[in-house]
Amino acid sequence: QVQLVESGGGLVQPGGSLRLSCAASGSIHSINGMGWYRQAPGKQRELVASIGSGGSTKYADSVKGRFTISRDNAKNTIYLQMNSLKAEDTAVYYCNAKDVLTYEPSGWLHKDYWGQGTQVTVSS
Repeated sequence: QVQLVESGGGLVQPGGSLRLSCAASGSIHSINGMGWYRQAPGKQRELVASIGSGGSTKYADSVKGRFTISRDNAKNTIYLQMNSLKAEDTAVYYCNAKDVLTYEPSGWLHKDYWGQGTQVTVSS
C-alpha cells in the first residue's frame, strides 16, 4: 500500500516562508510526476506546482517567483519552498503522485495517490 505523508504546514505571517514535504512510502517501483495542489474554502482544488521524474517543473501563475518545487527521487520525496506568502495562499495543501508503479500479487499496478493534506494559514 502506497502512502503519501505531508508535513510542514502551519500558521505564518504575510511575507513569511514555509517548507512543505511529502514522502511517498510503500513498495514503489517508480513514480512519474509529483505535485502540490491546494484547496481554499469554497474553491476548487487547484494545481500549485508539479515536477516530473526528470525534473521538469510547472507552476501556477499565482505562485511563480515565490514558490519552488524540488524532488529527491531516491527518497520518493518532494518539497515546496514557499516564500513571500500572502493571505490568498491560505488553503489545505495536498500532495499528489501520478502513475505510481507498484508490483501487487495480481501484477503490476499503475495508480495515482493523494496525501491527507496539510493546512497552511497566512495571517497576521
